[in-house]
Amino acid sequence: MFLLKTSLLCSSLLIANIAISAQNKPATVADGINTVGSQKVSFQNGTIKMMANLYLPENYDPSKKYPAIVVSHPWGGVKEQTSGLYAQQLAKSGFITLAYDASHYGESGGMPRDLENPADRVQDIRSAVGYLSTLSQVDAVRIGTLGICAGGGYTLHEAQSDLRVKAMAGIVTYDIGEATRTGIEGLPVNEADRQKLLQSVDEQLNKEAASAPALVQQLLPSRDTLNDSTPNFVREATDYYLTPRGAHQNAHNRYVMTSPGLHMAYYPLAHVDQIAPRPVLLITGEKAETRKFSQQAYNNAKQPKELMVIPGATHFDLYDKPQFVNPAVDKLAVFFTKNL
Repeated sequence: MFLLKTSLLCSSLLIANIAISAQNKPATVADGINTVGSQKVSFQNGTIKMMANLYLPENYDPSKKYPAIVVSHPWGGVKEQTSGLYAQQLAKSGFITLAYDASHYGESGGMPRDLENPADRVQDIRSAVGYLSTLSQVDAVRIGTLGICAGGGYTLHEAQSDLRVKAMAGIVTYDIGEATRTGIEGLPVNEADRQKLLQSVDEQLNKEAASAPALVQQLLPSRDTLNDSTPNFVREATDYYLTPRGAHQNAHNRYVMTSPGLHMAYYPLAHVDQIAPRPVLLITGEKAETRKFSQQAYNNAKQPKELMVIPGATHFDLYDKPQFVNPAVDKLAVFFTKNL
């Protein structure tokens, strides 16, 4: 059962409920967060109230209009983690950026909590784009989108049918559908795994139809249970999410167990070609177990498109480590400056 769970892990793998301690947090490119102005804002995704942090450029001039970027977090993440880091850094390059909590997560609404529904995640991005377009300081014809991990897959999917988005990028893009069906490097999923997963989802759905509550389970194993046989992807995930390095009190190490049933038939990268002639940028790590998804997205896309592989970087290195994040941010700044 543990292998089945780990094969379904997203790079954002739900976070333990551990508060970040400022004195224990290692130095990252997020240091100096207060040098970029931020505002807590809200907007609506249908009936769901969405909460977000809006970051303003240094030397912000309220009389001007700025290009803007929606930044989407990984599966189970919250806006204060890696998506907020990228949003802060891009604001320093002159963009207005919006890092938000997805439906069912963090400070945003949505029930049940910790549900990972691709349809909701795509609509979150669409609503965020709409929100930015209403702001007087945003140039509504210069809006881009960026996603990390599963947020990257959702970002590429959303842009296929949203012409308001003029440029889009993915960081260690994760196809949550294909990962559920076949797994990632080091964590393969076979037909028996798929059938076992669907059976367990079906059983729970029948219980819920008979008025049982949604079943929420722990996803990442606790760090004290790791051993020599633990897959590297899982080990790196716990090092980010279950330690002060990346943990946040608004996120939890759990998931609604029927969520993977929604992922099984999800194909976010199948029609990336529909984005053209708008530009696409994919950034991944040389050693990322999820690298195949960025390559697939690049192969499926039409020009203009770019694929940047960061030498030596793993999947989680691109979440917060300066030596890997800095070149990614530099590339993003050039890409969005050119295309927005």
